[in-house]
Amino acid sequence: MSLANLTATNVLAGLSRCPHCGIAHPNMIQTATTNGPVVPATDRPALIWKIYSCFSCGGGVLVSLDPKFSNTTWQIFPSQHEAHEDISEPARRYLQQAMDTLHAPDAAAVMAGSAVDAMLKHLELTEGSLYSRIDKAVEDHTITKAMGDWAHEVRLGSNRPRHADTETPHVSPEEAEQSVQFAEALGYFLFVLTARIERGTAAAKSASGE
Repeated sequence: MSLANLTATNVLAGLSRCPHCGIAHPNMIQTATTNGPVVPATDRPALIWKIYSCFSCGGGVLVSLDPKFSNTTWQIFPSQHEAHEDISEPARRYLQQAMDTLHAPDAAAVMAGSAVDAMLKHLELTEGSLYSRIDKAVEDHTITKAMGDWAHEVRLGSNRPRHADTETPHVSPEEAEQSVQFAEALGYFLFVLTARIERGTAAAKSASGE
């Protein structure tokens, strides 16, 4: 999400989801602000800082504003979590849905599992079950053994709510968070780093006149 979409007055407008409870278009009310710009001792810019609280869950966000551009957001903490644009579709959309539903752990775990599944299919690992395709990715050295073990944990976690497991049907918030973190890390490993290397190589060749 672009920070240009945010307007910070008495309310913080334009935030798509609360980073704490995940509610869409949260009502974020200003609860504190600095008395004008804070001038640092270094050459960093002087910024106005504001705290906003979600009306739904009470979670707070810290926003900094450039005093030269009234109400224009400079930074926000915690930042809005977004799946990287270099991750292929539909894996990116599944991953974004997993991030957006962390307040509902079962849903987040299922979407994280779908993201991992879609990433492997993008790499033409399409034959057999997700279990066998994870093992094939390890066998082909597409992912490491440790990553394969983690991928199986995500797979098992997504299966529990998907198949209404009779003993442990639900995923804990911690398990969901770990599943989403792995899916995001796998996306960086398989797509983002590769894209950055390709862009860097192309830029180096262009600079050298090749």
